[in-house]
Amino acid sequence: MVLFSTILALILLVSLSGVAVKILPFQIPLPLMQILLGCILAAFGFYVEFDPELFLVLFIPPLLFDDGRKTVLKDFVHNVREIVGLALVLVIITVVALGYLLHWILPNVSLPAALALAAVLSPTDAVALGGIVGKGRIEKSKMEIIEGEALMNDASGLVCLKFAILIAVGQMEFNLFDISLTFLFVALGGLATGFLVTWIFTRVLRLINKLTNEDPATQILLLFLLPFAVYIIAEHVGFSGILAAVSAGMTVSQSGMMRNAPLTMRLQSDSTWSMLTFAFNGFVFTLLGIQLPRIVTNTYIENETDASIELWQLTIIVVLVYIALMAMRFFWLWLMRHSPKIGKRPALAFTKYSTRDLLISTFAGVRGAITLAGVLSIPMSITGRYELVFIATGVILISLVVAVIIMPILLRNSEAMSTSELDKELLYAKGIMAEGAIESLEKMYDSLQKTTASGVDLDIVNEVSSRVLASLRRRTGLKDLEEKSLEAENLERRLRLVAIGAERSSLYQLKAQHTITNETFERLSYDLDLYEKMLSDEN
Repeated sequence: MVLFSTILALILLVSLSGVAVKILPFQIPLPLMQILLGCILAAFGFYVEFDPELFLVLFIPPLLFDDGRKTVLKDFVHNVREIVGLALVLVIITVVALGYLLHWILPNVSLPAALALAAVLSPTDAVALGGIVGKGRIEKSKMEIIEGEALMNDASGLVCLKFAILIAVGQMEFNLFDISLTFLFVALGGLATGFLVTWIFTRVLRLINKLTNEDPATQILLLFLLPFAVYIIAEHVGFSGILAAVSAGMTVSQSGMMRNAPLTMRLQSDSTWSMLTFAFNGFVFTLLGIQLPRIVTNTYIENETDASIELWQLTIIVVLVYIALMAMRFFWLWLMRHSPKIGKRPALAFTKYSTRDLLISTFAGVRGAITLAGVLSIPMSITGRYELVFIATGVILISLVVAVIIMPILLRNSEAMSTSELDKELLYAKGIMAEGAIESLEKMYDSLQKTTASGVDLDIVNEVSSRVLASLRRRTGLKDLEEKSLEAENLERRLRLVAIGAERSSLYQLKAQHTITNETFERLSYDLDLYEKMLSDEN
């Protein structure tokens, strides 16, 4: 009963966080609001016993799977050099440089333990960044690199953490060559496991669809279990479960499984994953807020027995570590901006970055869920663990707060430009789609006119065809950004939305008068909701 009450309390808190950020007179990012509400809950004595291994299995696979599912493989491959430079090379530089720096600042912490902390501080969190800056604020080409980096450096950081912990507890000796080979083996194995399991899953799902008459609930539930399955399988055989979840998401996206799925499943799947990612991300930051007072208290108590370092000194170290992280990130981006062009391959995207762009990419490297889960997974037996947990938690908070202050300044006047480009792209795509539709309908119109034996009334064919084609021909002007076409489309959308509202009122009256059955009501209501959603999304 306690566990059930705890889950309900967390769900309620995450839901309220979404309401709070909307009604407050000042803007506060959703992750910070969730941390704040978690702290408030902890102040009233609420506490959740934290199991880092369970945390990793429960929250991280579905979140990374969803990120992989949304990743466009073409864009990822196009930016692969930039992503590898940030998600692999920068992670290794961060682990080594920051690890030695922490070992020098905290002499009571062993070098492997310091490297472990540096490893958990290396992954960035694109989801937390999105909660801070909002959608569409960062230029699309830059955001693709940031998201790709966040997708891959979770795995590289956690794999480095795993090696550092094994060395710290004496289960592995430090050998750079062996570690490099193992890293490559674990990473490639994780990617292959995710691909293979998902490939088998798509085949099995097709068979299940036939047996269940394409029941969307069954398909969505099985899809939800997929990231957990690939994660557990990969970890069981010694590969990276994180990369397996990422690979599974990207494989689902490229397999065409969702594109060929029934309409009902596609709609329900998108809504389900949207709700789940909101809830899981909310749980992560809410749990951080709940843990925060206990982390500070434990650090203070530990300092009572370990006088080697004071609490205020740890606070200063947190600031220094954050500055070191941002400095290394900026310097590495600056080096890549000045990297020479090799052969016939195009120069790195960073070569076109201005100093402002470099600063945006630097402060976009906020820390979040993976850092929290990683540092809490460090064994209790490692000396100085409380110091490592305190520093990691402090860096997460500082990175979020600094991003809240700095990013809006750096991104000033960029939203309007980004929105304008997106609008032009949408209008162009609608125009091209309308041309394709007209071509197809004209062929169908000619076919219907020639097939007089079909029993179709030609007057009806002419009337319906002219009506549909007229609407599509207006849309063809959108690709040339014709103002009249756009005005006509907006007016048509408004009229249709008004008509849907009137139809829905009539439908409810019929139900209230018991003129129609509930089954008829549900089916027609669903059709209206679907049509309204389509029109609203176009706005």
